[in-house]
Amino acid sequence: METVLIAASFATPVAVAGSWPQRARAALRVLHRANPALSWTGWLNVALLLLALALLPFDQRQVTGALVWLKPLKFCLSVIAFVWTLGWLLADLPAAAQRAVRRLSAGIAVSMVLEQAAIFVQAGRGTTSHYNNATALDGILFGLMGIFIMLNTVLTAWAVYLVWRHRPHGSAGYVWGVRLGLLLFLVGSVLGGMMIGLNQHTVGAPDGGPGLPGLGWSTRAGDLRVAHFLGLHALQVVPLLGWWLSRAVPRRAVLLTSLGALAYAGLVGTLFAQAVAGVPLWAR
Repeated sequence: METVLIAASFATPVAVAGSWPQRARAALRVLHRANPALSWTGWLNVALLLLALALLPFDQRQVTGALVWLKPLKFCLSVIAFVWTLGWLLADLPAAAQRAVRRLSAGIAVSMVLEQAAIFVQAGRGTTSHYNNATALDGILFGLMGIFIMLNTVLTAWAVYLVWRHRPHGSAGYVWGVRLGLLLFLVGSVLGGMMIGLNQHTVGAPDGGPGLPGLGWSTRAGDLRVAHFLGLHALQVVPLLGWWLSRAVPRRAVLLTSLGALAYAGLVGTLFAQAVAGVPLWAR
């Protein structure tokens, strides 16, 4: 069988033999040993994802113009990507930082589980989870979501501090990719908080209405979710860029990773300014 490299932490590879499914299982086992709290949170969201997929064809109710189980499904994907990536990246911190990693991971796990609980409860009730104060229950659930989103943001800021205070294992380009990727993720989280402050994500029109297929981003007004989405996924893109550049051009990896992160930040800023101006990403 073919032998490949699976990271024990993202930057420290070990040899694993087998097919791609076997390699994926090996990587997930490594992740579970490194960070059980975030690993289990991801697996819980895999189960919720399957539940949302099972309900989607049979529940034709719509909320803000989309099938009611589509939003929980998308949030499951987002949470899985977030917690598994974060657990993987924080495993590269030295032993001196791992006690703090365990604490912040437990807090993030609780935040994500409770946020998802509110989203699924509201989907089951056939109403929106965000920006909803229509009844006392709606207001309580949205308020609780706001509290735990804020907690998650604070804990993410702690993770940013840790990766700058303690050098992660790995090449210099990868290290700067982790640091800058987490920093941009934090910016994306703050943009999400701005949507809560506005009590909607669309600028220049009410939430709902025509949107891009699958994503739902408004095609008739500005939509803050575009910049929010891109900012959050810096957590995957920028560390991968730093890792790849460290292998391709090791002497220039730090410079090129920094420039790549700067360009990524510029794109997030441009999309945010476009949304604030009420201009859709793609007009139809």
